[in-house]
This record gives sequence, structure tokens and C-alpha cells, in this order.
Amino acid sequence: MTAGGLRVLIADDHPLFRAGMRALLETMPDMEVVGVAGTGDEVLALAERVEPDVVLMDLHMPALGGIEATRRIVDSYPSAAVLVVTMFDDDYSVFTAMRAGARGYVLKDADEEEVLRSIRAVGHGEAIFSPAIARRMVDFFAVPRSGTPPHAFPQLSQREREVLGLIAQGVNNAAIADRLCLSPKTVRNHISNIFSKLQVADRAEAIVRAREGGLS
Repeated sequence: MTAGGLRVLIADDHPLFRAGMRALLETMPDMEVVGVAGTGDEVLALAERVEPDVVLMDLHMPALGGIEATRRIVDSYPSAAVLVVTMFDDDYSVFTAMRAGARGYVLKDADEEEVLRSIRAVGHGEAIFSPAIARRMVDFFAVPRSGTPPHAFPQLSQREREVLGLIAQGVNNAAIADRLCLSPKTVRNHISNIFSKLQVADRAEAIVRAREGGLS
């Protein structure tokens, strides 16, 4: 953190949200907005250039999603704390973001005071969650888990599960086509269906889901 306060980088694909968040932070004497980004690729490029203390990260952005962008920022710039600010409060989004290295998780319907408190907390090395997220985490860990369900991803066909399993092993499309005796176009169609059914934005998120479901 510089003498001017926390250096904050805002990453969100909604221009109105970016503008509103920037306007709020610019009224804070202990914060400085050093950049805004609308995609995961943009936030990575900006993080390298402006060296933020805190990155406000939306999860669902075009091209490179927020989960993978978080993972890469944490790996490349460990001094930057990622605070997820999103509409999504489901278990998958929360725990995947935490595994990617996010230091906090706040919902977009939080009030200004909560958002500012969260930015300051992660900027000073703490972990913080919206009250609703904290309750979800407590409930999740309070329920006994018996392990992976016997039939993971029931929404996928058997062939789609096979493709997803190979993706989780790091196999590329051409090799998947060869192993399963499919055309490259058919493999691409299967992957598109998998992404849609699992509601993931990219291959990296699909791999996380697959490994959580025991397909690796």
C-alpha cells in the first residue's frame, strides 16, 4: 500500500457498476482507483501495469472469466488481494473463488459501508465475506458430507461425462477426438454443451467442476 492509500483496480463487465464503484471509491481519502477493466484479459493486463493492492473482481465476464483471472492474478501478483464482488451466492461460485485465491466475497446488493469495509479488510491482509456468504459457508461445513455422489453431473450424457473427464486430465480437443473416435466438430459440440449445462465460462472452470465431481 502506498502513502496515498489502497490502490484499487475494478473489474466488471457492466459499465454502470464500474462507474458507480469508481465514483464511490474516489470519495474515499484512503483509496485510489488505479484502473477499470471490463474483461478478464483486461484486468490481467492492467494488474501488471498498475500493481494494485486490491482487485474488485466480478466472476462472470466475457472471454476469460473472473475465476481464472483471480487464479492468475494470485499466482503472478501475490501482493494483490482479490475481493470478489458478484451477484452469485451459490456454493460452487463461492468455493471455487476461494480455491482460486480470492481473499473475500461480497454480494453486489451489499451497502456501501459493507463494500468499503471489505476493501479495507482484504487490503490489510484479512479475509472477509458478506453475512449471507458467511452463513452459507457455516451451513455447508455443518452438514456431514458423505463424499462424491455416485453419479456426478446427471445433467450430462455419458459421452459428455467422458469428454469432461478427458478435459480434466488436460487432454486437448484433437486428442479427445482421437481417443473417442469422434470428429473434431463433434468434440467441439460436446464441449459447448458441457459448458452450457454446467454454466461455466471456459475450460479452466470446467476442469475445476470436473475435479470437484471426481472426474480426474
